[in-house]
Amino acid sequence: MFKIRDIVINPPLILAPVAGHTDTIFRQAIKGLGGCGLVVSELVSTEGMTRDQDQTLYLTRFEESERPISIQIFGSDPERMARSASMVQEMGADIVDINLGCPVKKVVNQGGGSNLLRDLPLLEKIFKAVRKSVTIPLTVKIRSGWDRNNVNAVEVLKLAEDCGVEALAIHGRSRCDMFSGSADWSIIARVKEHARIPIMGNGDVFIPQDAERMFCETGVDGVMIGRGVLTNPWLIRQCCDYLNGNAVSLVSLRTRADFIVAFLRRVQLEVPAPIALGKMKKMGGYLSKGISESAHLRNRIHSARSGGELLWTVQEFFAAMQLT
Repeated sequence: MFKIRDIVINPPLILAPVAGHTDTIFRQAIKGLGGCGLVVSELVSTEGMTRDQDQTLYLTRFEESERPISIQIFGSDPERMARSASMVQEMGADIVDINLGCPVKKVVNQGGGSNLLRDLPLLEKIFKAVRKSVTIPLTVKIRSGWDRNNVNAVEVLKLAEDCGVEALAIHGRSRCDMFSGSADWSIIARVKEHARIPIMGNGDVFIPQDAERMFCETGVDGVMIGRGVLTNPWLIRQCCDYLNGNAVSLVSLRTRADFIVAFLRRVQLEVPAPIALGKMKKMGGYLSKGISESAHLRNRIHSARSGGELLWTVQEFFAAMQLT
């Protein structure tokens, strides 16, 4: 357990923000499985928020069952970032988080995400503007630096602390690493060593033993888990069980099948129609990994022409397996 100001994070395991995936439906599903102390929204554009774009506003939706909930924003204009943070507070979110880690071109080319790690004067203006605009806790998520020759995570930490940021999550890769290679946990440990605020470590936690090792090797207050949860939604709960000395429960094929069907049905019903099918295909692909003959299922999922057809395909696949 740790605290971000007066927000208790217990267990100290956090669902990381993953663009295109960690919307309210996915967050509710993960929180409902247990073991998750904090959920973070997928990154939300401050341009979209301040222009009242429907899709952007959909990304900020959350339910009471998700609390504590952090809404993550990205952008490069201090005024828009401040206005968006104020909107997050008005929505009733527990925490507002600034994304300084997203490595994708679409975000970086707009000057946001990890691009801000290259412009600390602008970053200082953003920190101060956002801090002034809200009274709820303010956190940031960063990468180690722009590339491995420009690792400045400790410098960013000190700037954040001086501007009133109350917790920091760090992914152990640089922007130019994208998701290749291995995360450098020694950088996470270095940040924790110099920190006066809670630090969350992120990167390459795919099994419960990874979470334990990150706590031991880096001394972080919390472990943030992202990509591993996309293919194993029970991962955070399994990490919690393992860290508490309990047996890690195996997930039966029937349980997985029921989860996948229920989740995809919610997406079909609740996600705006123009994007629901694409999301169902993407998440159906992730969730089916590791299941026998799932490559065949994924081919059928990706060829589906409607949400109804896709859902029927998944149900038929599992029905043919005659699960008990």
